[in-house]
Amino acid sequence: MRTLLNVIWLVFAGIWLALGYVVAGVICCVLIITIPFGIASFRIAAYALWPFGRTVVRDPEAGCLSTVGNVIWCVVAGIWLAIGHVLTSIPLFLSIVGIPLAVANIKLIPVSLLPLGARIVDVDDAEAFYRR
Repeated sequence: MRTLLNVIWLVFAGIWLALGYVVAGVICCVLIITIPFGIASFRIAAYALWPFGRTVVRDPEAGCLSTVGNVIWCVVAGIWLAIGHVLTSIPLFLSIVGIPLAVANIKLIPVSLLPLGARIVDVDDAEAFYRR
């Protein structure tokens, strides 16, 4: 079922969202100081391509620099990417078949706003991440 949802997601929303994250990542990698933002953007682009079966967990070892970086990211790129998630979820919500895809799209908003200090893991590995 995950594979079917991922394929449908890829066609209707995944490619466009991942493209937005890749563009943001390339822009961030142009300047040396924003390379961590670019790397985070590329990780989220891979997650936006194939989201079902994976989840986002917060890294408890992330320090205060990730918080400062998240504030900068949210102002510069996160708001625009979150707006992209909302705009692509609206047509998906309007169709009955697209409702699970729209919910997955809305679930991507927190990581688009606060990507630093977040890890994308398989759903089966999420509990193991916190136990370590």
